[in-house]
Amino acid sequence: MKRNHKHVLTRPKKSSGLLRNAGLSSTQASDRLQREGQNLLPGSIPVSAFKLVFEVITEPMFLMLLAAGGLYLALGDRGEAIFLLAVVFVIIGMTLFQHGRTQRQLEALRELSAPRALVIRDGVEKRIAGLEVVRDDLLVLREGDRIAADALLLEGSLEVDESLLTGESVAVSKLPQSSDSAPDAQLYASTVVTKGAGLAKVIATAQETAVGKISTDLAATTEVPSVLQRRARRLIRWLGGLALLLALMQIALNIWWNQAPLLPSILSGIAFAMAILPEEIPVVLTVFLALGAWRLAQKKVLTRRVTAVEALGGITVLAVDKTGTLTMNRMTVAAIDGDAGKVSTCALLASPRDTVDPMERALQVYCAQKQDQESSILDHLNKTGQDAIHEYALSADLLAMTRVYQTTQAREYFLAAKGAPEAIIDLCQVSSSAREAVHTRVAEMAAQGLRVLGVAQARWTAPDGQTSASHVSWPESQRDFVYEFIGLVGFEDPPRPEVPEALAQCQRAGVRVMMMTGDHLATAVAIARKIGLSEMPVTLTGPELDQLSDEELKLRLKEVNLCARLKPTQKLRLVKLLQASGEVVGMTGDGVNDAPALRAADVGVAMGERGTDVARESAALVLLDDSFASIVAAIAQGRRIDDNIRKATGFIFSVHVPIIALALVPPVLHWPMLLMPAHIVLLELVIDPACTLVFESEPEERDVMDRPPRAASDSPFSFAAVFPPLVQGLGVAVLLVGTYAWLDAIGWTQELVRTIVMSALLLSVLLIILANRDHARSLFAGLLVPNRWLRRLSLGVLMVLVAVYAIPWLREVLKITPLDIMDLGVILVVIGACALWLELTRLYFFAQHATVSTRFALDHDRGKLG
Repeated sequence: MKRNHKHVLTRPKKSSGLLRNAGLSSTQASDRLQREGQNLLPGSIPVSAFKLVFEVITEPMFLMLLAAGGLYLALGDRGEAIFLLAVVFVIIGMTLFQHGRTQRQLEALRELSAPRALVIRDGVEKRIAGLEVVRDDLLVLREGDRIAADALLLEGSLEVDESLLTGESVAVSKLPQSSDSAPDAQLYASTVVTKGAGLAKVIATAQETAVGKISTDLAATTEVPSVLQRRARRLIRWLGGLALLLALMQIALNIWWNQAPLLPSILSGIAFAMAILPEEIPVVLTVFLALGAWRLAQKKVLTRRVTAVEALGGITVLAVDKTGTLTMNRMTVAAIDGDAGKVSTCALLASPRDTVDPMERALQVYCAQKQDQESSILDHLNKTGQDAIHEYALSADLLAMTRVYQTTQAREYFLAAKGAPEAIIDLCQVSSSAREAVHTRVAEMAAQGLRVLGVAQARWTAPDGQTSASHVSWPESQRDFVYEFIGLVGFEDPPRPEVPEALAQCQRAGVRVMMMTGDHLATAVAIARKIGLSEMPVTLTGPELDQLSDEELKLRLKEVNLCARLKPTQKLRLVKLLQASGEVVGMTGDGVNDAPALRAADVGVAMGERGTDVARESAALVLLDDSFASIVAAIAQGRRIDDNIRKATGFIFSVHVPIIALALVPPVLHWPMLLMPAHIVLLELVIDPACTLVFESEPEERDVMDRPPRAASDSPFSFAAVFPPLVQGLGVAVLLVGTYAWLDAIGWTQELVRTIVMSALLLSVLLIILANRDHARSLFAGLLVPNRWLRRLSLGVLMVLVAVYAIPWLREVLKITPLDIMDLGVILVVIGACALWLELTRLYFFAQHATVSTRFALDHDRGKLG
């Protein structure tokens, strides 16, 4: 109910010269946008196709391919050389396709995350993308807005943070001036309104703005890689060094141990190095995080920093504001103590008609829906078109307001008052017992989480001779009238209907939800009770928090899920202490003062509908619908992305083990060389799309929100994460090497042995994909779970096998031979054995995973998780 008049924008009436044209028309704005271009500052320069191709061919894998092609030419094997070089172009094409797909999604996200602007078009306020603002647009500016273009202030008063341009941390006051060149009226693009409200006319956009003229040099900046991406790069560098060292050792071993010629030995070393190097990992992370951000946008969650996608799945504490996140951010009349019609009518008359106050709007909605209100005054006002002829505003010493109306009698006036219950009671002449009864009722309504207003009315007759309202000598204070107490109105911001189920999801997922609000404790407790937030009886308020040391507060936070009457600095302190206790914190906010806490949180979440630009730009994620359920959906999506990254990296480690074994073992045991660079390149044509397309498209697992969050220190490259895939790959490697040894021992030709083992290896890649899709399902049960890219990849593998068997030139390049029924039977036996091994390892490691999940569920049921 408290109203701050200092910074309220007063709009001129339609006859005013300022808004006579009601801003630009849609047609004018569209024409100007076409002529002058979008209001877009120089952005990051996209990677050109030439640069991307250069980066691809200078990677270690492709340098080795080029080296192998050159060696084949030196040996006179033109077919092998042509095949390798052709594959280089194929993989470059695949890389360009994947990069283009990722880049398109990132560009779409950048457009969504661009600053928004509130403009007046065609006479109405309209929220548009900042890049659609044009010269002569009228900008409506409020506290927390980032100014979309250079402009001149026409109305209101502002304080603006211009530190982006000047380096000065003190906000600058802005006032409208008659002269267009007045410096106090000048507003600059990208600066932030820290206080006030105003109306401004755009004078420059895009590169014509002050910040646009100096931002070109900053356009080439790129986003800092995530922690996981940095770990992956270190791993690849380490494995690259190891691959080079082992390849040199193998070359030396071939020459010394097998008495092999130099060039074939180098080819063998290159094949071995290519088998070791898992160059797919950085690509997987880049693609998964970028496309994950796009998928989040489909769930009404905008990602402003792609690296936040990585932290989403690990959130352990979700700190949320009450208003607008857990509640509707829309006040409604929930209870009336007294004659409902009389109370609501009087409260409505005590409110301005053109209001933005949420409680006054709630009164308007309530009265429009009710038919039993007293209508004599309203009927008279509606017929005559009159409004209040005098008003007493809220003041620091009296939290009540009164509006005065002319009745049908010349000197008689009706006064409607509303305000804080204690202030209204002070205006009324009531007995002490009646006063006590009102206070008791107010306390009861407040305990239900309602915001309570008192309502009173009065009749007053002007002195003789003052028959015209314009000549009335009005009393100086509301206290000079004799009021009659009418009753109380209770307002509530109702909980969002989807919140209880979303909270239950968080509890099942081991994510602790804490309410951190600046609202009253009683209101916060009532909402928490309605939505089932927590059964913890202990609460914490801002004043109590200030009395605790950091160590005391850490202990207190273990038993508190509701904090009320908080200041922004206190929210920041709570976030940092939770992080210091090992928690991964997600936090919501909407105001300018929430920005430090949003930036400090592991995942800051800003409100898209009611949040300020500063909050949105400080946060990693923006809720497009301000719904708590969207946050929970984002956590589930984050866990899905995290799961799929782990599946893809597990697949990469697993599939490289048999390739390494088949490249290493034959030279060591004096066997003929089995895998050549051409074979490994053929395998890469299957492995690359499996990593980036198949696993990225995997649906979320059934228990994604029924298990605890992963530990903050957990990594897909840790020994615990890598060990099961290595065991998978080791078993497949033993079976394939054993098949090679057995077939060679019984006298089968080298080409036939290579054909059988190579075919089995290629098909085992598909089996390893199935084994890593979902550890809760058997290999072939996973085929029932749809994944369009898996179907396409499987079809592609079969087409490749048919092609290499049917095309003589390819058979010659790969040094393989056609197969008969017996040969196919051997392949099927080997593949069956590989499938059995993969299923046994899946069952063993899944049993361990299930034990952890069961223990988590039991701890949750026993209340150990709070």
